[in-house]
Amino acid sequence: MTIPAARHIWVRFAIALTLAICAPRAAVHAASPEPDSVSLTEQTVRWSTVKYATTADHGFVEGSLDKTVIVDRTFRSHVLENRYLKVTLVPEFGGRILSIVYKPTGHEQLYRTEVGVPYGIKAGNFYYDWLMVYGGIFPTFPDPEHGRTWLTPWDFRVVKQDASEVTVAMSLKDDFAYAAAPRRFTGETGIAATVYVTLKAGRAALDTRVVLKNTQAKPIDYEYWTCTTLAPGSDPNNPKTTGGAEIIAPIATYTTPAWSANLADGDARAGPDTSRFETLRHFKNWPTMGIAYAAPDMQGGNFWGVINHDNEEGIIRIADNHVTRGLKIWTWGFPSFTTETDQRRDPNPARPYVELWAGVSDEFFHSAEFPARSEVSIPETYSPTVGMSNVTHANENILINLSTDASGVNLQFFSVEPAAPLRIILKRGNAVLFNEAVTADPKNGNRIFAAVPAGGSDEPVRLTISSADGKELIAAATKIK
Repeated sequence: MTIPAARHIWVRFAIALTLAICAPRAAVHAASPEPDSVSLTEQTVRWSTVKYATTADHGFVEGSLDKTVIVDRTFRSHVLENRYLKVTLVPEFGGRILSIVYKPTGHEQLYRTEVGVPYGIKAGNFYYDWLMVYGGIFPTFPDPEHGRTWLTPWDFRVVKQDASEVTVAMSLKDDFAYAAAPRRFTGETGIAATVYVTLKAGRAALDTRVVLKNTQAKPIDYEYWTCTTLAPGSDPNNPKTTGGAEIIAPIATYTTPAWSANLADGDARAGPDTSRFETLRHFKNWPTMGIAYAAPDMQGGNFWGVINHDNEEGIIRIADNHVTRGLKIWTWGFPSFTTETDQRRDPNPARPYVELWAGVSDEFFHSAEFPARSEVSIPETYSPTVGMSNVTHANENILINLSTDASGVNLQFFSVEPAAPLRIILKRGNAVLFNEAVTADPKNGNRIFAAVPAGGSDEPVRLTISSADGKELIAAATKIK
């Protein structure tokens, strides 16, 4: 799509051209859409697993696994929906956000396994000494490696419901323990957790807030990780990560446990125990399953996610990563995609998706201290992206990819409130390279190119995106390469 510029945008010999791909030229002047609204409905979701059995306290019954038999399970779900998103919650199985469908493209953003398969049984790696992946986004605590609440029912309640906003809460208290848990895991902590999920009218992103409370009169050691299983730009009926997937994170280096050291073979060494995060960004370069951690941690970078370059759709988590400073990355390896089999004919857990985790500590089994009678609050925004090949800056309003070269400035952006008119200004020193009102394109995204006059100073190019009334939504700068 071409957004018409003013008849002449020559500013010190700079020509600016605005492109929002594949939409009609009249988009800038299009009539305002009908007001958006949010709905909340109760539905049912079905999920299949192979046959197995557990004890009352979730331990795995030895000898009960039968992969030749597939069993259907039914959960009550709650669906939040507006013009842009359809979000499905399943509180009764781990308090999870199971699905985020981005309606302008019709694509799923989260992974969801078709047939659940228990694995890691009696290996000592997980709290209940086994695990089964369902997918989505879910809280894990007070232990690492999926914690102890991934399969437990969470309480559900509606906090606010009207045409402009739906906020719901899923809550659980860690006042239970599994007597046969491997020794490396803790006993009950008394931590009370609530996950608030908010969808607002006119907003193409989902907002959440995780609130943890230490109910004890003494400090405790704990871990909290938000687990996300990502497969942006997917068929809603068969979500998966493909060879075009890239992990987007503003980190330079990573480390791996010793057993995952082979993951770093394709990247240059950055230090004795770290590697450059370059080759491993791409799902196609994961030779096997394994773990990588941002090293030393997120260093304050406030976003990460995955972009599917097959269709340039992504899903990005935006948060204060001073609080959740750890980033853990996991996949089953690219062979999980290239050798993928029918899940019903060959049920196995090794499926193509990218797991990204946000933690209050830097790695699994590195606990953090939770002060007595205190609270931790973790606001998160999950935003789709379209038409973007990377993300360089993000906040709860706008996600951008800003880059420069000798020919000019390239800007890609996604607005979380697509119907709201924007003012975009690009400047280098006193030279105005671009200054226009722009309408966001929620289906294809927006791209802007602004030429830069030859010569000039070494000053960076500065970007400001504001609302129509002048409120700054995001600002960024980049030097010309």
